[in-house]
Amino acid sequence: MFELDVRSRKAIYEQLVDKVKEMIVYGILKPDEQLPSVRSLSTQLTVNPNTIQKAYRELEREGYIYSVQGKGSFVSPSVEHPKDAMKDEIRASLVKLIAEASYSGLTKAEMTLLFEEAMARIEKEVPHD
Repeated sequence: MFELDVRSRKAIYEQLVDKVKEMIVYGILKPDEQLPSVRSLSTQLTVNPNTIQKAYRELEREGYIYSVQGKGSFVSPSVEHPKDAMKDEIRASLVKLIAEASYSGLTKAEMTLLFEEAMARIEKEVPHD
């Protein structure tokens, strides 16, 4: 269910947070669906339970999941909020990347061309209704 990259510079809990967010946004995890327990996920991923708990706390703080005492953690039923939060994160990341690209010498025209190439690739890969 979850795959983590132990060689990544990104902290394990951050990878787990990102993976759960992605699974919620793409509908893999449904509203009110129970997440694996801290203990079982810790065993499955061979990660310290405190790391899993930290990721779950962060997800709860951001509104992606909620906890029920004695029952576990569940996907938040408010799916729109996570999508909005994800958009905000993506916007912030894009602004940072665009600034870095500009500082490294990419022109606005080159960045526009890259954007258009990416959109063309997406349109080719994603079937339309």
